Amino acid sequence: MTYQDVLDMLDETGLPSAYHHFAEGESPDPPFLVFLFPESDNFGADNGVYQKIDVLNIELYTDRKDPEIEADVEAVLSNHDLFYNKSEVWIESEKMYEVLYQARIIYA
Repeated sequence: MTYQDVLDMLDETGLPSAYHHFAEGESPDPPFLVFLFPESDNFGADNGVYQKIDVLNIELYTDRKDPEIEADVEAVLSNHDLFYNKSEVWIESEKMYEVLYQARIIYA
């Protein structure tokens, strides 16, 4: 799954989305999505990368708990056969919830 594949997939949610962050002054009102590839989790063999694996974080930001929006995002991820784990935090300084969907992208 490439950068463009992720953008196209997130477009299906109908929510504004950006890689890593929105530019200063261009952040939309919540809900919105941010995604990034923060690290790799490669599998090694014979002193090299045998299997390339990237970690993909998709962050959903809302100003209130919204299970319906979460279900919509999860449906899109499932429709793309993306296995994910989910966690959630309240960001006090921003007065927003962040729901994190974390997946591993395994390249052929």
